Amino acid sequence: MSKTDLAFLSISELSRLFRSRKLSPVEFTEHFLSRIEKLNPELNAYLTVTPELALAQAKKAEAELFAPRGGKSRRDRGPLHGIPISLKDNIQTEGIRTTAGAKFLKEFVPEKDARVVTQLKSAGAIILGKTNLHEFAYGVTTNNPHYGPTRNPWDTARIPGGSSGGSAAAIAAGLCVASVGSDTGGSIRIPASLCGIIGFKPGLHRVSVEGVVPLSTTLDCVGPLARSVEDAAFVFGAILEHHKEKTSRRKQKFTLGIPQEFFFDVLSTEMQEAFESALKAFRKAGCKTKEISIPLLNNTEDSGNNIAWAEATHYHQRRGWFPKHSADYGEDVRARLEIGARVAATTYLDALALREKFIQQFHSAIAEAAVDALFVPTTPIPAPLIGDENTVINGKDYATRALLLRLNRPANLAGVPAISVPCGLTPSGLPVGLQLIGPIASEAVLVQIAGLFEQERPFPVLPQ
Repeated sequence: MSKTDLAFLSISELSRLFRSRKLSPVEFTEHFLSRIEKLNPELNAYLTVTPELALAQAKKAEAELFAPRGGKSRRDRGPLHGIPISLKDNIQTEGIRTTAGAKFLKEFVPEKDARVVTQLKSAGAIILGKTNLHEFAYGVTTNNPHYGPTRNPWDTARIPGGSSGGSAAAIAAGLCVASVGSDTGGSIRIPASLCGIIGFKPGLHRVSVEGVVPLSTTLDCVGPLARSVEDAAFVFGAILEHHKEKTSRRKQKFTLGIPQEFFFDVLSTEMQEAFESALKAFRKAGCKTKEISIPLLNNTEDSGNNIAWAEATHYHQRRGWFPKHSADYGEDVRARLEIGARVAATTYLDALALREKFIQQFHSAIAEAAVDALFVPTTPIPAPLIGDENTVINGKDYATRALLLRLNRPANLAGVPAISVPCGLTPSGLPVGLQLIGPIASEAVLVQIAGLFEQERPFPVLPQ
């Protein structure tokens, strides 16, 4: 096995190697730290690397896993024990700076870990560092004006997506096994699609957001990014708030809903072709498909924007950051905060009311059609070039940010789980993703469906 291959092993493979003592968690962690030192200067996936913490955690994991069976010091914490991961830098970490991608928080060092960090440490995960993000998680490019852009490992002239772009780039480049990010309007799924990895947004309140710098308190979620569906499920299992709940019985056949509205109105030719190819793969695997109507999908963009704009500005005002530090924000984030200050109370309340109607309509449609999940593209386009603010589709000009957000906002507005899975490469060699969206508490079902597709259509883990 080459050193490169070693960096792309799955959690299951690593677990077996650790427990058979064929691989040392300390040596494996050192391997990742070496790769980060070599590759991160170009990719800029990490803002902060924590070698001392990582090696201390690796030594502890090795001592627990390598202790004699039956001995008092022997402890097996589960699949993440000894696994090197990263954290998006809006997730607070005790004693480690948490910038949230902001200039005026570059020296902020929290006194307490976020809830998910406590859970990951308890599971034996090794924290390699904090990853770059779009400033305050308020964007989809990770073109950070204060810390520099993160570059897509598949083509370093292109964005990795955002706002969890550093996490996605680190996984795709083999600079960590998995990561944890946040998702308010697609910030886990967008970079997953653009970087050729898995992005798993759990349903609302399924994973704690305590200790995560908020964007929109109504829409924020925290979830895993990983190279495989199984790896994402392992991380989700470690941070899930309700461990004792019953898991759904494993099904062999699934019915997927194809929405009649919204999702296919604006789609590049290469994305349309990738989706149709993925649809054939699902049918080959034995899945049925059925058209489904959810008319309020057409209203999700405006409602989601008005909620996020108003809540983001309210939080920044409450913290005393805006407008006090206006000059220290990046131009795009400052502009959105200014928009949020102009959202009328009635507009915000109307958006919340429509959200409630959409949630009811979404679940009613799913139940009436008897489908297990919606099956849609994750983004209308593959990764654009860094700095591209507009994209042309079928001769019409669109704002790139709005395009990348467009197909992801509905799952956030409904508060339901969604997972993005790689479904192929464009003719120019860029990865694209498909998205499965399920009803409330359907994470286990989404994992089963996504895993089925992954078996049918394996994706290359290494950027070509």
